[in-house]
Amino acid sequence: MIAAIFFDFNGVIIDDERIHLKAYREVLAAEDVALTDEEYFASLGMDDVAFTRAAYGRAGRSLTGETMRAVIKREHELHRQLINDELPVSSGVVDFIRQASRHYELGIVSMAEREEIDYVFDLAHFRSEFSVFVTAAPGLKHKPAPDCYVLALELLNEQRRGDRKMPLLPRECLVIEDSPPGIEAARTAGMHTIGVTSTVSASELRSAQADVVTPNLSDWNTDAVHHLFD
Repeated sequence: MIAAIFFDFNGVIIDDERIHLKAYREVLAAEDVALTDEEYFASLGMDDVAFTRAAYGRAGRSLTGETMRAVIKREHELHRQLINDELPVSSGVVDFIRQASRHYELGIVSMAEREEIDYVFDLAHFRSEFSVFVTAAPGLKHKPAPDCYVLALELLNEQRRGDRKMPLLPRECLVIEDSPPGIEAARTAGMHTIGVTSTVSASELRSAQADVVTPNLSDWNTDAVHHLFD
């Protein structure tokens, strides 16, 4: 039976992959580094550091640590400006998360930086529903490596042991993702998967072998999770 649900962040909770594309394209253009749609979507699952290095590498440009952090900082600032007036977090997603938190243990597993997730959660007025956060960190391999999901389960089981609960197995976890690298990471970690078509096509998510593919989470509830995965 499913006992925990791990959510990706960008493209799942906040529908903002194309906003990130717009922001990165503008910031990189100022550095004379081009970014096509195809290049952006081929980089899904990367953290900001890996993404920026890849963009400069394609352009044949050297990249210092100082320049990299400056590019990422400017992209974060522009992204915040673009979401401030109209936050792309649907009420249906928020409702599903709040309902799920009453039945399952929830976690965020994202290659976004923690401060960017906290910023969105402050705007959306929710956070307490999640007990585990795994975000971009030095030394943590980005998706499609399974490391982030393995770490999320380890952190959750540490909490469960502290509460005198039995640890969970990977097959008792459900992952909700919007990209093939995310689906691959979760599957490699031994977890069930739902692919949301907010970012890529249903066929791409099926090719990545998502267990279930859905247009959005707004129509989902815990009964659906139970009937499909238990």
